[in-house]
Amino acid sequence: MTAGLAAALSALPRLEHPDGSPIRALVVEDEPTIADLLRFPLQLIGWEVTVVGDGLEAVRVARDLRPDVLVLDRMLPGLEGLEVLRRIRLLQPDVPSLMLTALDAPSDRVGGLAAGADDYVTKPFTIEEVLLRLHRLVQRSGVTARQANELVVGDLVMNLDAHEVTRGGDPIALTATQYQLLQYLMENPHRVLSKAQILDAVWNYDFGGQANIVELYISYLRKKIDVGREPMIRTVRGAGYMLKPA
Repeated sequence: MTAGLAAALSALPRLEHPDGSPIRALVVEDEPTIADLLRFPLQLIGWEVTVVGDGLEAVRVARDLRPDVLVLDRMLPGLEGLEVLRRIRLLQPDVPSLMLTALDAPSDRVGGLAAGADDYVTKPFTIEEVLLRLHRLVQRSGVTARQANELVVGDLVMNLDAHEVTRGGDPIALTATQYQLLQYLMENPHRVLSKAQILDAVWNYDFGGQANIVELYISYLRKKIDVGREPMIRTVRGAGYMLKPA
């Protein structure tokens, strides 16, 4: 890794979805060397990178992946880059895209931008510039923004104003204490919380050895949050409990 790339990586603030899941980048590039040049630094900043070398395959992959940002070569086997962009935009109208190509004539640049590309970088390029441009595209897209007064972990959403909870869009009815417990878990995703911490945060005092009240209410939550779905509430033996996306 060059000093310039190391500096660029350290200068970029980490981006992720509100639920803590990584940014998904779809790189459509048929030159393996360039694809690897892009993949490595994007993974270093915590993004999930999928590389495809064929235009038709890129459209198929995008349908399932729902990428947060696209990096597209113009000249691709199977389907030309601008047509790939057009078809993906039928599935995801707002997905940001960066066109990366050897076609460097002004008319090519104008044509790419006019066709819907959000940015256009010509080869040869510096990876530092591409990283910065992709980072800004994702920031402007709003995918990292948390909605006001909402807690989101995976497909679990708590609206703090309406006092409502949904998972996968399905409403979940909770008692007041169950709601408080879930709120504490959702405020600390991916973090192991001990029974003592949960007692202090939810019940505001020590139950004097009655830590089994935590086990009881975790059981209640699991029946409402996890039954029939991929589990989100995890027991960490000897340590406590953790909420993480399924």
